[in-house]
Amino acid sequence: MRLTTRTNLAARILMACANTQDRLLKTADIAALCNSSTNHTAHVVQRLQSEGYISTMRGRTGGIRLARPMDQVSIGEMFRLFESEIPVAECFEPDTNSCPLTDVCRLRNYIHKALDAFYHELDMVTLQDLVQGNCGLTQLLAQHPAGASLCDRPGEATVA
Repeated sequence: MRLTTRTNLAARILMACANTQDRLLKTADIAALCNSSTNHTAHVVQRLQSEGYISTMRGRTGGIRLARPMDQVSIGEMFRLFESEIPVAECFEPDTNSCPLTDVCRLRNYIHKALDAFYHELDMVTLQDLVQGNCGLTQLLAQHPAGASLCDRPGEATVA
């Protein structure tokens, strides 16, 4: 299984926003930070905003930020949002499936079980798990003008 670029980018955007909670981030800055085009980033930002993950403010002083606390952002939920549009195999798309084995194929059931296990693991992960105390992430993001520092905040523990 390979994640879509949009899912990967959505995770990067959320981590950047979580790491810079004290200020708004510009879409162009996030695009540069995430090594993505501004247009592609804007599409993902729009989807994240419409689903309530981030809030946006327009204008010269505008930008984006998390719309809910980090511990309430389920990574499994976010992955489903972006991955559910793309079938994992041809037989999972009833409108375009042309596989002659679909009715007798046992592999499909195993793929379902594997996907369930995959999402079960991600359902136990929150955005907070990915960023809190992750000083490596903070240092990497701080190398870019849009980066900030969760590790410099009082009371934040580091995780080895």
